[in-house]
Amino acid sequence: MEDYHVAKFVTMQEHELGLFAIFDGHLGDAVPAYLQKNLFCNIFKEEEFWVDPGRSIPKAYEKTDEDILSQTTDIARGGSTAVTAILINGKRLWVANLGDSRAVISRGGQALQMTVDHEPNTDRATIEGKGGFVSNMPGDVPRVNGQLAVSRAFGDKSLKSHLRSDPDVQDITIDINADLLILASDGLWKVMSNQEAVDIAKKIKDPQKAAKQLASEALKRDSKDDISCIVVRFR
Repeated sequence: MEDYHVAKFVTMQEHELGLFAIFDGHLGDAVPAYLQKNLFCNIFKEEEFWVDPGRSIPKAYEKTDEDILSQTTDIARGGSTAVTAILINGKRLWVANLGDSRAVISRGGQALQMTVDHEPNTDRATIEGKGGFVSNMPGDVPRVNGQLAVSRAFGDKSLKSHLRSDPDVQDITIDINADLLILASDGLWKVMSNQEAVDIAKKIKDPQKAAKQLASEALKRDSKDDISCIVVRFR
């Protein structure tokens, strides 16, 4: 199990912030552990965050990746996906991601994916343009240089020249139609559609129990990957 998460509320500059994240590590847990401790701090260190989160979040992601790559302990041998969600005063939601951990919001019971799955085929042109390649060997999933099944990630020093670390960022207003938000690593999404996950979660009032139910349903469906899940219910 190399997944780490964040789920907490904090007050900052008189704003109530909900901070939620899942980091799905590979080749050890050093990178996801580092992200759990530092990524949100780096986002809020960006001076422009309060006026332009859409610019500040990618800058903080890339700066965090530079920090990881420059560590003398060589934690960057491994890597991690990330999906982060920042809820500002319960009204505005900013979601960003690298890799294949996903955020799905339910509006009036309808699932809407707020992240982009960064799979090697999606970014194939960029990877090949940087001198890398995408291959389905070994196994049956496309991999960057035959090794990594995502095209964007933190860390992964040996592949970094062919990977990207700029996230996709989306924002949405939380209005009366917004029911809940699900963040999960690909261990859930490999065996369940966005709508199926929403249908399961919305039947359970307690978000903690809903998250547990989603994880155990993924296990029941024979998911072979790490499974982490956060459910946020909107008032």
